[in-house]
Amino acid sequence: MANDSSALIAGQARATSQNEQGDRTARSVIVVLAGLYVAQAIPIYLVAAAMPAIFRAQGISLVSIGSMALLMLPWVIKFLWAPIVDRYSIPALGRRRSWIIPMQLISVGIITYLSTLNVAEQLHILFPLLMVLALSSSTQDIATDGFAVEHLAPKDQPLGNAVQGGSVAAGVLIGGSLSLFLHDLWGWSFAVKTAAGLSFLTLLPLLFFKENPRKDKGANDESKPRPSIVGFVKRHNALMLLFFALLFRLPEGLVKGVEQAFLVDFGFSLSQIGMVSGGAAACVGLGGSAIAVVLIKRAGLMQFLWLIGTLRTLCFLGYASVALLDYRGVAVLVGLSAANTFIRYMEIVGLYSAFMRVSSLKQAGTDFTILSCANLFVYMLGSVAAGVIAQYSGYGILFSLATICSVAGILASMHFFKKASIGKGQQTAVDADLSTTSPIKT
Repeated sequence: MANDSSALIAGQARATSQNEQGDRTARSVIVVLAGLYVAQAIPIYLVAAAMPAIFRAQGISLVSIGSMALLMLPWVIKFLWAPIVDRYSIPALGRRRSWIIPMQLISVGIITYLSTLNVAEQLHILFPLLMVLALSSSTQDIATDGFAVEHLAPKDQPLGNAVQGGSVAAGVLIGGSLSLFLHDLWGWSFAVKTAAGLSFLTLLPLLFFKENPRKDKGANDESKPRPSIVGFVKRHNALMLLFFALLFRLPEGLVKGVEQAFLVDFGFSLSQIGMVSGGAAACVGLGGSAIAVVLIKRAGLMQFLWLIGTLRTLCFLGYASVALLDYRGVAVLVGLSAANTFIRYMEIVGLYSAFMRVSSLKQAGTDFTILSCANLFVYMLGSVAAGVIAQYSGYGILFSLATICSVAGILASMHFFKKASIGKGQQTAVDADLSTTSPIKT
């Protein structure tokens, strides 16, 4: 009996030790992910949020500034080379570090070089450099998302995605707002070099982290298929996953694509819009990400997404109402903008948690990238359509259409969500499907 008691106590002690070690590992992964997502968010928002305003102040044409939208192309088509990122690596560095470290160093190097340019006089070399920056950042994102899927247990994935949302907010503040502030004080070179330095510093946690990815059942099977887009398409319910990714966020671009122009037309100054968007990203967005983690853990992912769809529809209805009534109350407009940001950050946590749950550990970067690219693609389509509809039909018609599309989108996407069994939070079945060539069930 004494021996049995001793064995039981020893077993409990080992379990406690393993749980504590697991918690420490999870915290380390979260710290690394926070650094990586901030590292890639800084150059993104330096280009997307700060440079257009700086370039315009230097007299660069609106045509040239508008063409910068093409820099999003690598982010939309990055799924094409995601299998390469999953497939090849340098063992001494680690599967994900092999891509993340070189790509981030390339990004930092390009940003540093940009600080030496006279933008107005050397515009001809600016765009090629920014395109290389977009390629390196998007490639790093593939590896970072793969790292997240491989190192975060399902129970920690909502927190990991909340960290990603918070890192985006940090990128907006550092790459966008801080760069503009520093540019006004000390000029282009100082502002851009500061962004480069901060982007490098956030990479440091990864340099001291040893990769230890979660394993799937076929991890030691040398005959397992190589990562590929075909591998995703052949998987059970792949079409269900894609339809969910395409439909859920379809109406969002109809509002977000013209939100700032709408505020301008309704009497807001550029500085007021900057304060609203920057403050929302820093406070409201971060709060939304944190609340999303709690709600997903307590209510479950499916119920959470239903809630987000409902809140988003009500927000869009609010936009439609003020546009149709031509209501210009500052408090209401600021409230709608803040609510839209709050909901969007919560939505990102939920969507990326779903994408992580269905991404195979055998090709995590490829699977997650395909789904996130589909998500981004429809968002961009909505943004492009928003400008055309608002120009010829007005904001009231546009926002009313967005409200209707939001209702239809949530109903249709959640139908596919249920059929794809995304809410189970386990990847065992996913990996089993990838190792077979069964036809897709619809």
